[in-house]
Amino acid sequence: MTPLERAAVGFSTHTGWAAAVVLAGTAGSPRVVFRERVQLWDLADGFIYHQAAEMDPEGARKLIQRAEGRSRGKAREGLRALLDSVQVRVVAAGIVGSNAQLPSDLAAILRSHALVHSAEGELFRAALSFASEEAGLEVTAVPSRKLAALAARAFRIAEAGLPRRLADLGRGLGAPWGKDQKEAAAVAWVALASS
Repeated sequence: MTPLERAAVGFSTHTGWAAAVVLAGTAGSPRVVFRERVQLWDLADGFIYHQAAEMDPEGARKLIQRAEGRSRGKAREGLRALLDSVQVRVVAAGIVGSNAQLPSDLAAILRSHALVHSAEGELFRAALSFASEEAGLEVTAVPSRKLAALAARAFRIAEAGLPRRLADLGRGLGAPWGKDQKEAAAVAWVALASS
């Protein structure tokens, strides 16, 4: 039996879902072996921190704890389905991270609309990180502002050539191959290069 080729999955998250791209190959010729949208939430309203901002502190804390458990469960299901669908050995996961640092104080987060948005993004990134670690994947989180430089280094190209390389990766795949899929591919390659 031939050993399976090493690969990495990259995630670009949104409220309640993430674009996922699996890349395999060499630095000089990576290829997309799988892409899909992974659901991270199964209720109508995934804006948990917005809801929490309207509640008393204890109610907000309990709501967020329940949301963390629910999103972890959905991330686990989605990642397991993804891993079962690919014919490569996924060894790493990359997650496009936030550029902002959240305070540890929940009350401070809930007082700031900007931090509420950041916290919602972090809820789903944390769920993917948890599920990936649980599946035995090495996890790499890359702040979005550093992604281009790190991806260019992983692809062994100049940063100016990265948009074309990412566009070429999606050529022939059909839609969707937009910003989310390109970022997911870039962070997957960073994760594979560092694993």
